[in-house]
Amino acid sequence: MNLITIGRSLIKTSTRQNVAKIIKNTNCTINTLKPVPILASKNVKPFVMQSHFRNFHITKSAPATLQFKLADIGEGIAEVSVKEWYVKVGDTVKQFDKICEVQSDKATVTITSRYDGLVTKLYYNVDDTAFVGKPLVDIETNEAQSTPTPETETISDSLERNEPVSTPEFRINKVLATPSVRKLAMEYKVNITDVPGSGKDGRILKEDVIKYAERLKETSKPPQQQITPPREEISVPKEAPKLVQQIPKISVVRNLGADRKEPIKGIRKAMVKTMTQANTIPHFSYCDEYNMNSLVELKGQIKQLGKERGINISYLPFIIKACSIALHSYPILNAHVDEKCENITYKAAHNIGVAIDTNDGLIVPNIKNVETKSVFEIAQDLNKLQVLANTSKLTPSELTGGTFTISNIGSIGGTYMKPVILPPEVAIGALGKIQKLPRFDHDHKVVVANIMQISWSADHRVVDGATMARFSNQVKRYIENLSVLLMDLK
Repeated sequence: MNLITIGRSLIKTSTRQNVAKIIKNTNCTINTLKPVPILASKNVKPFVMQSHFRNFHITKSAPATLQFKLADIGEGIAEVSVKEWYVKVGDTVKQFDKICEVQSDKATVTITSRYDGLVTKLYYNVDDTAFVGKPLVDIETNEAQSTPTPETETISDSLERNEPVSTPEFRINKVLATPSVRKLAMEYKVNITDVPGSGKDGRILKEDVIKYAERLKETSKPPQQQITPPREEISVPKEAPKLVQQIPKISVVRNLGADRKEPIKGIRKAMVKTMTQANTIPHFSYCDEYNMNSLVELKGQIKQLGKERGINISYLPFIIKACSIALHSYPILNAHVDEKCENITYKAAHNIGVAIDTNDGLIVPNIKNVETKSVFEIAQDLNKLQVLANTSKLTPSELTGGTFTISNIGSIGGTYMKPVILPPEVAIGALGKIQKLPRFDHDHKVVVANIMQISWSADHRVVDGATMARFSNQVKRYIENLSVLLMDLK
């Protein structure tokens, strides 16, 4: 075993050939004009070299694979849909390069890379749901992650005194940043050690430097001087203060409430599912107005009869019956379409649904076999469904199997609207409120008319506009001429 001296340190080696390797690995400079002394020692115990300047690592470096996670994009969004990938496995990316485009329920956002490196894995396909905080892609970075190795066996010059080696401790705050980031910091004249890093293990990214430089720029701006315009003196009459005193002070009402969150469940959850499915149907709308004078007059005549039978008869049972009679002429409107729109099922029964507003939300029970019932029987069923709906006692049978729907929005207010079809049905109508409006009679004289607006929606995949218009005209003829309705009753 031999010893060589390098600077103030002695290094143990067995042969001269190892000297070159040690010099090469320790990156030391030796005067080549002087021979390297080799000392022999038998009673030398190995010590671990403690360099006064730095420790030397000779392990080969390897690239690191980092998980690029989907960051919070704000607005409390927890998940997004991946709409488009701008990279694929094997592509090389740099910081700020586009990675993908995601869409939330509020906005579309382009995600950019925070690292330089090679894309090795995509965690989602197009239209998949990605979650905030979960990996989006894997990127193999070009920066090395080395493994610490045992230090070279050395002894110091304190060996002769048989004293333990004492080495001062050095604490170095290492800044994790690529050369390009350091160069960017120099261009912005920013001290890189002051920049907080947002990357893995506190790594400083280009965007961190830019944001830090912008903050410094904003804080260094001198405060803007507010220029106060000269005040004009206005002469006020002596009586003016009396007027001011008469104005009461208005107390400012502050909102002391707090946000609250509740899960969507029950009827509302079912409505979410139905309306989401309805959104896939191409709707078209048709609107018209009906003169309700004849029906208003008839209702007044049968009001006492309704009381005797214990039935509250409104305008709605007449309209439901008129629609049922018209559906015999236009069976396509009393049909079901399957989810893929490959088959139409013409329904024999007229199970007409009625939208009812309840404390739990909007529900649509249906009156079964309207084509076989009188107006009084329809009114009885309607009253029964309203009571059951308001007491949450409707059965599944009463909520399913509808073939056509009427929504009486006029009982709340409003005239025209665009009703949404309830799949698998293909048509729906919405009744507006009855208003007294000026209209011309047959003699071209202006008269007061009871006008109700009505709005229809139909599935444009299977129903054309002409069919919907003809159906509406037939219902209108029944409502405005009750004698015609009576003649077509079966």
